[in-house]
Amino acid sequence: MSEPVTTVSVRILDKEYQVSCPQDEVDALTAAARHVDGQMRQIREGGKVFGLDRIAVMTALNLANELLQTRSESTSSRRESDQLTRSLTDRISRALGEHKQLNL
Repeated sequence: MSEPVTTVSVRILDKEYQVSCPQDEVDALTAAARHVDGQMRQIREGGKVFGLDRIAVMTALNLANELLQTRSESTSSRRESDQLTRSLTDRISRALGEHKQLNL
């Protein structure tokens, strides 16, 4: 059975947009819209970028950059965690091996 979908009205840079989304994602969508609105307002208030389309593209690039950095940090953190797990597993295996030899 398909998930119920609703239409949500969001406001970004004083323009209203109607967006369809699953009902259980309405809060996330409105939070995302507030975030995008805030980012676009910051760029517009910076005064160096003119035109809604350019502000939107700059905002998209900034948000994509943040996302890619977060993914990279997450991957790096996961690698470090995996390496630590392997190291601890090796130490435990050696300790168990030594314990086993002592009990023979």
